[in-house]
Amino acid sequence: MADETTPVAELKRAIRRFAEVRQWEPYHSPKNLVMALASEVGELCDLFRWMTADESVAAANDPELRAAIADELADVANIVMLLSSHTGIDLSEAVAAKLVKNALKYPAPT
Repeated sequence: MADETTPVAELKRAIRRFAEVRQWEPYHSPKNLVMALASEVGELCDLFRWMTADESVAAANDPELRAAIADELADVANIVMLLSSHTGIDLSEAVAAKLVKNALKYPAPT
């Protein structure tokens, strides 16, 4: 799988199926998912906590650290996709709409 070829819907189905077969659905209320998201973002932050800006730029060049960053990014993405699924919010539409809002709010320099 690669970003360029994997649809968001396919990932969301796989993540939802993963949770369903483990019978985790009762625990996946929007509130619980947001709390889990905050926890996972905290774990990602912890990887970068004491790095300088330059160290953070180079972090993905270290194979062990790169794997840890990838794991935490995946945890964050999984929960974001579960949350969008459980709230009925189309993630692709939400991102596209927010880009339009941000373009108006933060116009590019001319």
